[in-house]
Amino acid sequence: MNYEYILVFIGAAIPWLEIAVVIPLGIIRDLSPFWVMIMAFTGNLLTVIPVIYGYEKVKTWYEKRQQKKGKEPSKRTDRGKRIWNMYGLPGLAMLGPILTGTHIAAFIGMSLGAEKKWVTLWLTISIGIWTLIIGIATVLGLDIFL
Repeated sequence: MNYEYILVFIGAAIPWLEIAVVIPLGIIRDLSPFWVMIMAFTGNLLTVIPVIYGYEKVKTWYEKRQQKKGKEPSKRTDRGKRIWNMYGLPGLAMLGPILTGTHIAAFIGMSLGAEKKWVTLWLTISIGIWTLIIGIATVLGLDIFL
């Protein structure tokens, strides 16, 4: 397998890069759209699941980090909470990959009391749908990604 597919996997796993950036870049680099989407989906999902299932440890670490820095919640976190209040977990999961990133959406969902199984289910569906939308749009040549 070409090393560039491994880079797609790694890029999709990195918060804020994720699928919205790496899928178009991989396809533009003339890689197989099918394998780019598979690698991006897998890379993103495999790093979101530990956030969900390791939430308590991540939460404790994050709160200590924010207190040390004296920071208030970020704009992304506030945006995620507004989405949650309007649309619930399905809305947060579906809009998360584009507005906040999947990792932050998972963290926000867990911090607002959603069950692990539902956060996992909705984020898996969301990442899958967005992978298809972004991949197909790129293949069809929509220039919003260029």
